[in-house]
Amino acid sequence: PDETYPFKGLCGSGVAWKLVCATLAVEPPLRARVPEGWEKWLLDMVGLATIADMVPLIGENRVLAAYGLIVLRKSPRLGLQKLCRGMRTDQRSITEDDVGFMIAPRVNAASRMGDAREAFRLFTTVDENEAELLAKKLERANRSRKAEAGAITRSARSRLRERGEVRAVIALGDPQWRPALLGLVAGAIADEYERPVFLWGREGLPAGRQGTGRLKGSARSGGATHIVELMRATEDTFEQFGGHAKAGGFTVRDTEVFFLEDRLVLALRSFGEGGEAQSDTFAMRADAAITPEEIDESFLRNVERLAPFGMSNQKPVFLLRGVVVREVSRFGKGEEHLKLKIGVHDGKENIDAVTFFVKGAVARVANSLARLPAQAGGSRVHLLAHLERDTFN
Repeated sequence: PDETYPFKGLCGSGVAWKLVCATLAVEPPLRARVPEGWEKWLLDMVGLATIADMVPLIGENRVLAAYGLIVLRKSPRLGLQKLCRGMRTDQRSITEDDVGFMIAPRVNAASRMGDAREAFRLFTTVDENEAELLAKKLERANRSRKAEAGAITRSARSRLRERGEVRAVIALGDPQWRPALLGLVAGAIADEYERPVFLWGREGLPAGRQGTGRLKGSARSGGATHIVELMRATEDTFEQFGGHAKAGGFTVRDTEVFFLEDRLVLALRSFGEGGEAQSDTFAMRADAAITPEEIDESFLRNVERLAPFGMSNQKPVFLLRGVVVREVSRFGKGEEHLKLKIGVHDGKENIDAVTFFVKGAVARVANSLARLPAQAGGSRVHLLAHLERDTFN
């Protein structure tokens, strides 16, 4: 679309909502059949999709996401209410993080593990029993997605351990791996090994069709490598590819898949340091420096006024310089999450600093801190952090 296109940059759900509003405006008989302001109640789905699709939260997208969250908190949709109850999430205080990390994965699980229409039915049903059944079905599908993705992750790690030396680009695949799950796994492996990762599987065919599906996969950067530029340098290997600096998807030719990793490694080597395959600097920069003593309810409310956060409107990053770490611990089923207790003066309680699925450089620093002998006052670190309200339990 050119610059005159009226919906440039708008999420697809936003375009659909505008078409609803326009139709009501030009069709008086239709307008007369629905209550005044009825279309505003559709903003819950607009906000959900805008946030879940990870479109830039600027301009109209930001407005639709903000008002969408307001409507989500009041939405009368039975399916949404049942889904929130099953997740133990308070609908009245839904945030963009709840949408991105709790609601969206369950909605996406419908298509990744079965039929996307079940998510549609969940949000449109007016039958309480059906809403309950569909919410539970999506919850089960999400658990199955996690279990299957976990099995693929374990298989990939096992194969990498068997290899011994890990190359500059990791490319692995299995015809039994479900392509729809590989983005999640590739991200985890890329973070762990801090290098580009390409994973592929065999796409299933609808029932009744002969032959085999295409080899499709996902790629994640794992650092500073521009993943699309890397694929472009080996484009003869792919039937299709696309994405952005940090993540992409691809379809690889059956005859070329055996050479995929070799060609990617050679392509990365050809770029060299600071070459074309490097994306913009990945170093995180602080928006402001603060002390632990400044972190209070008033400060947090001011930060929350900048929400909803997302693409192109990232959460502010704060530098806490030379803070004292009183305690280092792990939590979660596999102890994959990290918690630090940060000391505070003025007699206040310690502050919990938490990061989930910790890997790479942060994990190495945390492990070194945990191994240090107890020192008077604890270890001192510089910390980059977001400030968030803790609503767990």
